Amino acid sequence: MRITRKAAFAAVAATSVLALAACSSGGGSDDETDDAGINTETSINIAWNQPFYSANGNSTTGNATANNVILYLLNSGFWYYDADLNLVQDESFGTYEKVSDDPLQIKYTFADTAKWSDGTPAGPADLLLEWAAQSGKFNNVEAEYDEEGNITNQDALDAGVYFDAASPAMALVEETPEIDGDSITLTYTKPFADWSTAISMNLPAHIVAQRALGIEDAEEATDALVAAIQDENVEDLSPIAKSWSTDWNFASMPSDEDLLVTSGAYEITEFEQDQFITLTASDTYEGDHKPVFNKVTVRYNGDPMGQVQALQNGEVDLINPQATADVKTAVEAIEGLEVESGPEGTYEHVDLQFANGGPFDPATYGGDAEKAKKVRQAFLKTIPREQILENLIKPLDPTAELRNSYTQVAGSPMYDTIVEANGQAEAFATDIPGATALLAEAGVPAVTVRLLFDPENTRRQNEYELIKASAAQAGFDVQPYQVQTDWGTDLSNATSFYDAALFGWQSTSTAVTDSDANYRTGATNNFYGYSNSTVDGLFDELQVATEQSDQEELLAQIETELVNDAFGVTIFQFPGVTAWNPEKIGNVSKLTIAPTIFYGFWEWTAGEAAAE
Repeated sequence: MRITRKAAFAAVAATSVLALAACSSGGGSDDETDDAGINTETSINIAWNQPFYSANGNSTTGNATANNVILYLLNSGFWYYDADLNLVQDESFGTYEKVSDDPLQIKYTFADTAKWSDGTPAGPADLLLEWAAQSGKFNNVEAEYDEEGNITNQDALDAGVYFDAASPAMALVEETPEIDGDSITLTYTKPFADWSTAISMNLPAHIVAQRALGIEDAEEATDALVAAIQDENVEDLSPIAKSWSTDWNFASMPSDEDLLVTSGAYEITEFEQDQFITLTASDTYEGDHKPVFNKVTVRYNGDPMGQVQALQNGEVDLINPQATADVKTAVEAIEGLEVESGPEGTYEHVDLQFANGGPFDPATYGGDAEKAKKVRQAFLKTIPREQILENLIKPLDPTAELRNSYTQVAGSPMYDTIVEANGQAEAFATDIPGATALLAEAGVPAVTVRLLFDPENTRRQNEYELIKASAAQAGFDVQPYQVQTDWGTDLSNATSFYDAALFGWQSTSTAVTDSDANYRTGATNNFYGYSNSTVDGLFDELQVATEQSDQEELLAQIETELVNDAFGVTIFQFPGVTAWNPEKIGNVSKLTIAPTIFYGFWEWTAGEAAAE
């Protein structure tokens, strides 16, 4: 399971009461239907808050909800979640099974209908490439960045092997997976609790190899890629890693059509930077998840009330904006809409930097770890969590409560036990006198904190103002970090230049080892230099724990360590509002995890007004 680095975006406070504008209607005739049974005149427009910027959702750079919701429509895989979050195998793409417990071995077999949109069969080489990229086995150099998030050691990266990814699960597969015909078998060095979701399909291996190795023929290129991995050929792995890591990062329509090859129901056919992306049904897709709409256009608008206005005007047909009380009031006042509200899978939190030379880094105090921890503890005691909840969230959801777990959603089976054990509610209750006393003990009564957050997000702006005012009472001067590129990129690339980050994590899976990527030393989503050998060891135990009681105990111990280290603080679970025009789209079923409103696109229904 992966957790995304970006979650819901901008919110604008407004009190507008809107009315639904009239929508044109019309139906498609039989001669408007293609050979796959799709009405080629049907289309749908969906509003989303952040633009797509990478087709490599498994890379550290591309691992974001903004990308993964689009990739959900573009690519197939071995598994997906149903509406009840049960894991289901997509047998039209392939099957997988555990063939051995000792050692743990998982065999993946590709179906005949698994194909890339250029006609090339999907196969074991594609999964082998993902293992090579995510296992970390071949990396012999790491990226270094300047204050603007630009890589400063590109020559070293080009000369070495650098896959921009890391997976604790794939790190357990130390032996090169074995290929046998249409199957590939992964052998783990020890049991792994979440083996069923440990790896997913991503990029076409043949195109990565063609671009990296200069081989024109797809089959020959694929064979060369497999050989490079099996033989650990650094000379070939170096350009393969570079292609995998960088070539699929694009924020507008790429000139090379090879970058648009997909394995799923849709292909990208139009892409205007920061405006919209249009997906058209693939005429080569043979899987079970056949699209209902011939075209899906996702229009980008970070303003929640702007999304409501667009829905009113008929410019979009489905929205899931960052919710505020005003957004909910506005959509509920529009006649003819379907509206649903409820908690989402994203949670708000603040994380602190441990190794950037800033106020929370022991190096700043001559290596005095205890002094740095007191400063961290003091700052977290100034985060006005209750005030944020009361002012910004309860007007939308009066039943909302503080989230006090780093790993569990309130109401989940393990939440109460873990919260009782970790002590976060007590340790980080807003306590200005306690924060002031801690700073006095540390001998640093005045501290400047550079806070990273999305500057276009009104809710986050409001949170920042509340945090700044509260922290000032204890001697902290909280300043907004000046975003150099976009805040999500800076989150991982500009870590030396901010001291704390305010944002949301959104889950794409229910795997219990999910949080490993956030808190393990050097893990994919650990952007802060946090390192605790006890936590690392507990995650090692969690990976092999198959009983819920054992998982609960281990997670409770991990969270207790995070609280004791003053890693950061959780605030609230995101409330959500979804609204759509039933004349254009029906059978919308939103998941609490990604892909949220895009879930089950093959089960949507097209209304009478769905034709262009």
